[in-house]
Amino acid sequence: MKNFLLSIMLVFSFIASAQEGTVEKKITDKKTESTQYLNSGKKLGFTAKDSLFQVNIGFRIQSRAGFHKSEGETGVVEGEIRRMRLKLDGFVYNPKFGYKVELGFSARDMALSGNSGNVILDGVLFYKPAKNWTIGFGQTKLPGNNQRVVSSGSLEFTDRTINNSKFNIDRDFGLFLDYSKEDANHFSYALKGAITKGEGRNYTKSLNDGISLTGKVELFPLGSFTKNGSHFEGDLLREKTPKLMLSGAFSQNNNAGRSQGQLGNDLFEARTLQSVFFDAMFKYNGWTASTAYMSRMTDNAITVNPLDVTKKQAVFVGHGVDTQLSYVFPSKYSLAGRYSTQKVGADIETISPNVDEYAVSLSKYILDHKLKIQTEFSYENEKFYTGNTSGSWYARVQVEIGI
Repeated sequence: MKNFLLSIMLVFSFIASAQEGTVEKKITDKKTESTQYLNSGKKLGFTAKDSLFQVNIGFRIQSRAGFHKSEGETGVVEGEIRRMRLKLDGFVYNPKFGYKVELGFSARDMALSGNSGNVILDGVLFYKPAKNWTIGFGQTKLPGNNQRVVSSGSLEFTDRTINNSKFNIDRDFGLFLDYSKEDANHFSYALKGAITKGEGRNYTKSLNDGISLTGKVELFPLGSFTKNGSHFEGDLLREKTPKLMLSGAFSQNNNAGRSQGQLGNDLFEARTLQSVFFDAMFKYNGWTASTAYMSRMTDNAITVNPLDVTKKQAVFVGHGVDTQLSYVFPSKYSLAGRYSTQKVGADIETISPNVDEYAVSLSKYILDHKLKIQTEFSYENEKFYTGNTSGSWYARVQVEIGI
């Protein structure tokens, strides 16, 4: 009984301390509102009494089940924790010095890369010298195609498109720059750049002297989206006035050692890759329409093993287009449709097919993207160089929960 009472006292002590910290956090927020960078009001957070550091804790879990069937093959029942993430962010010493940490613990999150497991997704320090400027150093997402920048927990479908899978530039380690001029009622823009090592996240297997250079421009002709709405899919906030984002990005990965630059299998010889991205997103009164173009180019995409010429590894070159339309009803049900087409480059047309994908999704948003149930049906058609075709489809249900 004595131990039980002691435990109760400790719990009440912890709650009192947390409440005191919350009060002080509100006071601190008022003092530093203009300079705070990564401070989320919807996460479990703690601020030191002396206001010298802050940590916000978040997590999310994606659980999915479905059925996948390829032409001529037996269907497969799937069931998995697709993603399980832990997120930490806040500041140290001063709100101008921010940080972000994201760890992934699902089997796919920890797929091997180089000689180490990919547990670390993001580990980046930020310095905000002025209102519109942010400088980052560490590992995080590159400023590439918009759907990749959007969190996998903020999608209208259970996963990203076939083109994102093949052409995105993912995460990398290096220096990141961001200059943003936002105004909800007037023309706004953002300029983003990165100088990174080019091998992708946590890659240690083989390194070279090549670096990756990435630049992106985002334009908002009708003013910025409500609550950074260009970085989540679906018009959950039902924009009161039309909002439009137009963006373009270019990345050159010098002496890349992997088939997709920051991703993919190891090449037998380094190649310099160029990637181009264009995105458009429109939101108004529950409607969202978006389209994206992605491509990758290089000279002589095929690499050959010098010790065994029968073994080859190719850079995935080509281009793709995604189009997507959705409507979020006032009841927070959402219906979305998506079409993607992917054309491979001439260098690899004999070993990789062209692909078309059609998908529809019905979702119920209980707490926006933090708690939702999604269903999806997708059909994929592959067109081979020989003229043959092959089809596959899947039906899937996914539940997302997070803070």
